[in-house]
Amino acid sequence: MRVRKKKNCDIRLEKSGSLWIRCPEELKGKWHSEFKNENPIHIEIGCGKGKFICEMAAKYPNINFIAIEVVKDVMVVAMEKAEPLGLSNLRFIIADAALLNEYFEKGEVERIYLNFSDPWKKKKQAKRRLTHKNFLDIYKKVLENGNYICFKTDNKALFEFSLNSFAEENFKMSEISLDLHNSGILDNVMTEYETKFSEMGMPIYRVCATYPGWEDKN
Repeated sequence: MRVRKKKNCDIRLEKSGSLWIRCPEELKGKWHSEFKNENPIHIEIGCGKGKFICEMAAKYPNINFIAIEVVKDVMVVAMEKAEPLGLSNLRFIIADAALLNEYFEKGEVERIYLNFSDPWKKKKQAKRRLTHKNFLDIYKKVLENGNYICFKTDNKALFEFSLNSFAEENFKMSEISLDLHNSGILDNVMTEYETKFSEMGMPIYRVCATYPGWEDKN
């Protein structure tokens, strides 16, 4: 989907500069120094306009949240939403998820949220899906045994692809739901897309995939 360019985007990013980590690679292995605490770190890859990550950070002040978004014209909206909330446990990175292990050490991330990721519908685009084996291998480099990925989507084909991908990479899956909002699962914070789709009566698919904890020699 084409993103409309935001007027004065760079200036607007600077106004929310206290939340923006410009050189995340410099914090690899020492993110707790940025947050000034030893709380667990949860990241969202593809934060969109920021509804989910802002609500999570407000709801769980004892967890440090990092939002990662590759498109700065999208990120600026999320940062502007977060800035007046005064959330000391929230930061933003403008970056590609493929570089994740350049920003975090092994075991530095406790949880990864993938919410309504681009399905990249064409077969030849499969490697661009955030649940493709190539990305799962990257996530393994920053997770450790017992850490997990929480994945939500409205796209049934992407969900089925993701379940197969998790299984092939020996992730242990739990909380699999084919209709999240009618599943009885509590404590669900919604994204902008999720709110829109659920109001249309569309089912939301969800799964948690726990990292198997095998040693990664790479």
